[in-house]
Amino acid sequence: MANFSKSNVPRFSVDVYQNEYLPEGGREVNAIVTVTSTGGGTTGGVPLVGASSSPSALPGQGSNAAVVIMVDCSGSMDYPPTKMRNARDATAAAVDTLRDGVAFAIVGGTHLAKEVYPGNGRLAVADAGTRAQAKEALRRLSAGGGTAIGTWLRMADRLLASADVPIRHGILLTDGRNEHESAEDLKATLEACVGRFTCDARGVGTDWEVKEVTGIASALLGTADIVADPAGLAADFTRMMEKTMGKEVADVALRLWTPVGAEIGFVKQVAPTVEELTGRRTEAGPRAGDYPTGSWGDESRDYHVCVKVPEAGIGREMLAARVSLILPAQRGGSPQVLSQGLVRAVWTDDMAASTSINPQVAHYTGQAELAHVIQQGLEARKSGDFDGATAKLGRAVQLAASSGNADTAKLLSKVVDVVDAATGTVRLKAKVADADEMTLETRSTKTVRVKK
Repeated sequence: MANFSKSNVPRFSVDVYQNEYLPEGGREVNAIVTVTSTGGGTTGGVPLVGASSSPSALPGQGSNAAVVIMVDCSGSMDYPPTKMRNARDATAAAVDTLRDGVAFAIVGGTHLAKEVYPGNGRLAVADAGTRAQAKEALRRLSAGGGTAIGTWLRMADRLLASADVPIRHGILLTDGRNEHESAEDLKATLEACVGRFTCDARGVGTDWEVKEVTGIASALLGTADIVADPAGLAADFTRMMEKTMGKEVADVALRLWTPVGAEIGFVKQVAPTVEELTGRRTEAGPRAGDYPTGSWGDESRDYHVCVKVPEAGIGREMLAARVSLILPAQRGGSPQVLSQGLVRAVWTDDMAASTSINPQVAHYTGQAELAHVIQQGLEARKSGDFDGATAKLGRAVQLAASSGNADTAKLLSKVVDVVDAATGTVRLKAKVADADEMTLETRSTKTVRVKK
C-alpha cells in the first residue's frame, strides 16, 4: 500500500474487504474499499479565526479554500417572518466560522442572483473586519421574488472561479420549489458546475422539493438535509462550515484499473451515504477510469466496487482490479498516487469458501437496498399504492433493524406503525406530518458503518 504524505495534508490509506474465492464459472467479484484520510487536522495549519491576517491579501492567499453562501430570499421566506431572520442569523453564524484568509461571498437568491457581499464580482478575504461587514450586509436582506436556483449556482461558480484555491465550496439554502426556471435549465447548470465546486444543500420548512435539493447535493458531491424548524438553521450552518473548513485536499479521484477481459460492473459510495458513481466515470488511460470523490479532511468513506472477470478454471487466480486514489496534477506537475489497494479473484472447488459472503459486502448491499426500498415505499404511498408502500417500507424496517441503523429505524417509525421489525410487519400510519415524511426521504441514503 502506498501512502501520500505532505505537511498539513492528510495521509490516505486504502483497505479492501472481499471474498476473493469464486466457484468454477464464477464471474462477479465484489469488494468494499475503505478510504481513510488522517493527519490533516481541522485547520491544516492555517490560522484559526481571530489570528492575524492581511486585509489586503488577494482572494485565496493564505488559505486553501473559497466559499459562497447562497441564501433563498424569495417571497415565501417571509412566511413566517421568522424564517428570513433565521436564515440571516444562520448565514452570520457560518461567516463567523470562516477561518481567517478564506475567500468568501454571500449571494441572495430569488428569480435572479444578487451579490449581497462583497459585490462587484469579487470575493472577500475573511478577517475580523470583513466578517463584520458581511454581517452588516446580511441585516439588509429582505424577502421578495421567485425561485430560480440555477441562477444562484451560476453566480457562485463565477465567484468561486476567481479564487486560485483547490477547495471551492458552496452552501445553498432554499425553502421552496424551483418554480421560475425549467428542470432542464437546472440540470444544465448542474452539468456545467460539476467538477468546478462542491455544494451542500439544505431545505428549510416543508414546501421544497426533496429530489431537487438532494439532486443538487448529489451532482456537486455535497450533503443534503432538511431543517424543518428554521430555528435550527444556525446550528446546522455552523456544522456545515466547520466541516468545510476541515477539508484539505480537493478533487481526489478513485481510479480503477482492470486487466484485459475484466470490466467494472458498478461503483457506489456506500458510507456515510449511498451515492451512485458508475455513470460519473472519466477515462484515465488504457483500461482505467476515474470516479470523483470530492474534497477530503480527516474522515473515512466506504465504496462498493463490482468487477466482472472472465471465466477461469479451478486453481486459477488473477488481479481483478487495482484501486488507486489519485490527486490531479498541480500546475504542470504529474498526478500523484495517494494510496493503492488490490481486488483479487481466485477460482476454487471449495463450496464453503466460494459461497461465503464477506461481512462488509453483505452489510452494504443491505444498506443500499434500504435506501432504495424507502424511496420506492414513499413513492408508492404518494401515488396511493398503499399495499406496495406497506411492503416496501416493511422491508425497510426489517433491513434497518437487522443492520443496526437506529437513526433510519426511528425515522421509519414516524411513517409506519411497526408490528414486528424482525419480519418487517408494519401498518401505514393514517396521518404523517410533512416534515417526518420529507426527513425520511432526505435522509434515506444515510448509512451506518459495518460492525467489525
